[in-house]
Amino acid sequence: MSESKNVFGEVLIPCSFEPLTGFYRDGCCTTGEEDHGKHTVCAVMTDDFLTFSASRGNDLSTPMEDFGFPGLKAGDRWCLCVDRWVEAWEAGSAPKVVLQSTEESALNHAPLEVLKKFAIDLS
Repeated sequence: MSESKNVFGEVLIPCSFEPLTGFYRDGCCTTGEEDHGKHTVCAVMTDDFLTFSASRGNDLSTPMEDFGFPGLKAGDRWCLCVDRWVEAWEAGSAPKVVLQSTEESALNHAPLEVLKKFAIDLS
């Protein structure tokens, strides 16, 4: 985690410990070779996005206790696959993002100018 940077080139701060998120379930939107989905965008769930994601075959609301997944609700922060976030953005259903917790490789898929429009952590 200490080597990971956010979209500003600064130290990546955790996205969420409750619920525990991240591909590595370390609270951070870090990524690596084994993370084929690139779970790099720290997003704040909305009912609209959760409905959108379920319509695309990825139900994030239903708990999957066998996998330790609590199910998400509006207001939860979660490390999303960057391509899913872009898909939601293009469809008008993108959730807000926490830029200080969004890993810098997300910029390979979503321009910083676009992410800033959805940021909750810009002053």
